[in-house]
Amino acid sequence: MKSRLINILLFLMVASPAKAEIKDLGIIGETYPIVEDDIVAELREQAQTLKGLAPSGDLMEQIRHYQPANLQALPRAADNRNFLVDMTYTLDHDLKDKNGKVIYPRGYTFNPLDRIRLSTSLVVIDGTDSDQVAWFKESPYMKNRRVKLLISGGYDSDLRRELKRPVFYLTKDIGTRLKLTAVPCVAVQKGNGMQVTEFFIQTNNNKKSQ
Repeated sequence: MKSRLINILLFLMVASPAKAEIKDLGIIGETYPIVEDDIVAELREQAQTLKGLAPSGDLMEQIRHYQPANLQALPRAADNRNFLVDMTYTLDHDLKDKNGKVIYPRGYTFNPLDRIRLSTSLVVIDGTDSDQVAWFKESPYMKNRRVKLLISGGYDSDLRRELKRPVFYLTKDIGTRLKLTAVPCVAVQKGNGMQVTEFFIQTNNNKKSQ
Protein backbone atom coordinates (compact mmCIF):
# COMPACT_ATOMS: atom_id res chain seq x y z
CA MET A 1 0.00 0.00 0.00
CA LYS A 2 1.55 3.29 -1.09
CA SER A 3 0.29 5.09 2.01
CA ARG A 4 2.46 3.04 4.38
CA LEU A 5 5.65 4.95 3.56
CA ILE A 6 3.78 8.22 3.93
CA ASN A 7 2.39 7.09 7.30
CA ILE A 8 5.86 6.23 8.60
CA LEU A 9 7.33 9.55 7.54
CA LEU A 10 4.32 11.42 8.92
CA PHE A 11 4.73 9.62 12.23
CA LEU A 12 8.43 10.35 12.43
CA MET A 13 8.32 13.95 11.17
CA VAL A 14 4.90 15.21 12.25
CA ALA A 15 3.99 13.22 15.34
CA SER A 16 6.88 14.85 17.16
CA PRO A 17 9.23 17.74 16.42
CA ALA A 18 12.56 16.55 15.03
CA LYS A 19 15.91 18.22 15.50
CA ALA A 20 17.18 20.23 12.58
CA GLU A 21 19.56 17.53 11.40
CA ILE A 22 17.53 16.65 8.31
CA LYS A 23 18.94 17.88 5.04
CA ASP A 24 16.58 19.62 2.64
CA LEU A 25 16.38 17.18 -0.24
CA GLY A 26 13.67 19.10 -2.05
CA ILE A 27 10.61 17.38 -3.45
CA ILE A 28 11.30 14.04 -5.09
CA GLY A 29 8.95 11.41 -6.31
CA GLU A 30 5.21 11.40 -6.12
CA THR A 31 3.39 13.20 -3.35
CA TYR A 32 0.11 12.07 -1.86
CA PRO A 33 -2.51 13.75 0.30
CA ILE A 34 -2.63 12.82 3.99
CA VAL A 35 -4.62 9.62 4.14
CA GLU A 36 -6.34 10.30 7.46
CA ASP A 37 -9.84 11.68 7.11
CA ASP A 38 -10.27 15.41 7.70
CA ILE A 39 -12.01 15.47 11.07
CA VAL A 40 -13.48 18.91 10.47
CA ALA A 41 -14.90 17.87 7.11
CA GLU A 42 -16.27 14.68 8.63
CA LEU A 43 -18.01 16.59 11.41
CA ARG A 44 -19.45 19.07 8.93
CA GLU A 45 -20.85 16.18 6.94
CA GLN A 46 -22.41 14.74 10.08
CA ALA A 47 -23.82 18.14 10.91
CA GLN A 48 -25.54 18.31 7.52
CA THR A 49 -26.95 14.82 8.04
CA LEU A 50 -28.26 15.64 11.49
CA LYS A 51 -29.52 19.11 10.65
CA GLY A 52 -33.13 19.41 11.74
CA LEU A 53 -33.08 15.94 13.31
CA ALA A 54 -31.23 16.57 16.56
CA PRO A 55 -30.53 19.49 18.89
CA SER A 56 -27.15 21.19 18.54
CA GLY A 57 -26.25 19.92 21.99
CA ASP A 58 -26.41 16.33 20.72
CA LEU A 59 -24.03 17.19 17.90
CA MET A 60 -21.60 18.81 20.31
CA GLU A 61 -21.72 15.68 22.46
CA GLN A 62 -20.86 13.58 19.39
CA ILE A 63 -17.94 15.87 18.64
CA ARG A 64 -16.70 15.62 22.23
CA HIS A 65 -16.91 11.84 22.05
CA TYR A 66 -15.28 11.51 18.64
CA GLN A 67 -12.80 8.66 18.20
CA PRO A 68 -10.95 7.66 15.01
CA ALA A 69 -12.15 4.45 13.39
CA ASN A 70 -8.59 3.05 13.48
CA LEU A 71 -8.05 3.62 17.20
CA GLN A 72 -5.64 0.97 18.55
CA ALA A 73 -6.90 -0.53 21.83
CA LEU A 74 -4.25 -2.15 24.01
CA PRO A 75 -4.41 -4.19 27.25
CA ARG A 76 -2.65 -3.38 30.50
CA ALA A 77 1.00 -4.37 30.78
CA ALA A 78 1.35 -7.59 32.78
CA ASP A 79 5.00 -6.92 33.61
CA ASN A 80 7.84 -4.42 33.15
CA ARG A 81 9.69 -5.03 29.92
CA ASN A 82 11.48 -3.18 27.14
CA PHE A 83 12.40 -4.03 23.58
CA LEU A 84 13.98 -2.35 20.58
CA VAL A 85 11.97 -1.91 17.38
CA ASP A 86 13.81 -1.95 14.06
CA MET A 87 12.37 0.89 11.96
CA THR A 88 13.78 -0.49 8.69
CA TYR A 89 11.17 -0.32 5.95
CA THR A 90 10.96 -1.97 2.53
CA LEU A 91 9.16 -0.16 -0.28
CA ASP A 92 6.21 -2.10 -1.64
CA HIS A 93 5.97 0.07 -4.76
CA ASP A 94 8.31 2.00 -7.07
CA LEU A 95 8.98 5.58 -5.94
CA LYS A 96 9.10 7.78 -9.04
CA ASP A 97 10.02 11.39 -9.78
CA LYS A 98 7.72 13.84 -11.53
CA ASN A 99 8.83 12.49 -14.92
CA GLY A 100 7.97 8.93 -14.04
CA LYS A 101 11.58 7.82 -13.60
CA VAL A 102 12.07 5.29 -10.81
CA ILE A 103 14.21 6.81 -8.04
CA TYR A 104 13.81 4.01 -5.52
CA PRO A 105 12.53 0.66 -6.81
CA ARG A 106 10.08 -1.63 -5.10
CA GLY A 107 12.00 -3.71 -2.58
CA TYR A 108 14.37 -0.86 -1.64
CA THR A 109 15.10 -1.02 2.09
CA PHE A 110 15.88 1.97 4.30
CA ASN A 111 15.61 3.19 7.88
CA PRO A 112 14.22 6.74 8.36
CA LEU A 113 16.00 6.98 11.72
CA ASP A 114 19.35 6.85 9.93
CA ARG A 115 18.56 10.45 8.90
CA ILE A 116 16.19 11.69 11.60
CA ARG A 117 16.88 12.37 15.27
CA LEU A 118 13.71 12.71 17.34
CA SER A 119 13.78 15.20 20.17
CA THR A 120 10.72 13.89 21.94
CA SER A 121 9.21 10.73 23.43
CA LEU A 122 5.84 9.06 22.98
CA VAL A 123 3.82 7.99 26.02
CA VAL A 124 0.77 5.78 25.51
CA ILE A 125 -1.92 5.12 28.12
CA ASP A 126 -5.50 3.89 28.19
CA GLY A 127 -7.50 7.02 28.95
CA THR A 128 -10.33 4.95 30.44
CA ASP A 129 -8.05 3.44 33.09
CA SER A 130 -7.89 5.75 36.12
CA ASP A 131 -4.76 3.97 37.40
CA GLN A 132 -2.91 4.70 34.18
CA VAL A 133 -4.05 8.32 34.18
CA ALA A 134 -2.84 8.65 37.79
CA TRP A 135 0.46 6.97 36.81
CA PHE A 136 0.96 9.54 34.07
CA LYS A 137 0.14 12.46 36.39
CA GLU A 138 2.76 11.26 38.87
CA SER A 139 5.39 10.54 36.21
CA PRO A 140 8.07 13.00 35.01
CA TYR A 141 6.36 12.92 31.60
CA MET A 142 3.38 14.94 32.84
CA LYS A 143 5.21 18.28 32.92
CA ASN A 144 7.51 17.57 30.01
CA ARG A 145 5.99 19.38 27.04
CA ARG A 146 8.31 17.59 24.66
CA VAL A 147 6.48 14.36 25.45
CA LYS A 148 3.63 13.47 23.14
CA LEU A 149 0.76 11.74 24.95
CA LEU A 150 -1.34 9.24 23.02
CA ILE A 151 -4.34 7.28 24.28
CA SER A 152 -5.50 3.81 23.29
CA GLY A 153 -8.93 4.32 24.83
CA GLY A 154 -11.15 7.12 26.09
CA TYR A 155 -11.70 10.60 24.67
CA ASP A 156 -8.99 13.15 24.05
CA SER A 157 -11.27 16.07 24.94
CA ASP A 158 -11.90 14.72 28.45
CA LEU A 159 -8.21 14.15 29.17
CA ARG A 160 -7.17 17.49 27.70
CA ARG A 161 -9.37 19.23 30.26
CA GLU A 162 -8.17 17.02 33.10
CA LEU A 163 -4.45 17.13 32.30
CA LYS A 164 -4.37 20.61 30.72
CA ARG A 165 -2.09 19.42 27.94
CA PRO A 166 -2.42 18.11 24.37
CA VAL A 167 -3.70 14.55 23.96
CA PHE A 168 -3.76 12.48 20.77
CA TYR A 169 -5.14 9.11 19.70
CA LEU A 170 -3.02 6.03 19.11
CA THR A 171 -3.93 4.79 15.65
CA LYS A 172 -3.36 1.26 14.41
CA ASP A 173 -0.70 2.26 11.88
CA ILE A 174 1.52 3.77 14.60
CA GLY A 175 0.74 1.00 17.10
CA THR A 176 1.57 -1.69 14.54
CA ARG A 177 4.73 0.02 13.30
CA LEU A 178 6.06 0.36 16.86
CA LYS A 179 4.89 -3.18 17.75
CA LEU A 180 3.05 -1.87 20.80
CA THR A 181 1.33 -4.64 22.78
CA ALA A 182 0.46 -3.13 26.17
CA VAL A 183 0.06 0.12 28.09
CA PRO A 184 1.25 2.23 29.72
CA CYS A 185 4.36 2.38 27.59
CA VAL A 186 6.99 4.85 26.47
CA ALA A 187 8.75 4.92 23.09
CA VAL A 188 12.03 6.81 22.60
CA GLN A 189 14.61 6.78 19.86
CA LYS A 190 17.72 4.73 20.58
CA GLY A 191 20.22 4.87 17.77
CA ASN A 192 18.37 4.02 14.58
CA GLY A 193 15.62 2.14 16.43
CA MET A 194 12.77 2.90 18.80
CA GLN A 195 13.03 1.53 22.33
CA VAL A 196 9.65 0.69 23.84
CA THR A 197 9.28 0.27 27.61
CA GLU A 198 6.12 -1.18 29.12
CA PHE A 199 5.27 -0.49 32.77
CA PHE A 200 3.35 -2.74 35.12
CA ILE A 201 1.23 -0.66 37.48
CA GLN A 202 -0.84 -1.90 40.39
CA THR A 203 -4.54 -1.25 40.67
CA ASN A 204 -5.87 0.95 43.44
CA ASN A 205 -7.43 -2.13 45.07
CA ASN A 206 -4.09 -3.95 45.17
CA LYS A 207 -2.37 -0.92 46.65
CA LYS A 208 -4.95 -0.65 49.44
CA SER A 209 -4.63 -4.34 50.35
CA GLN A 210 -0.88 -4.13 50.88
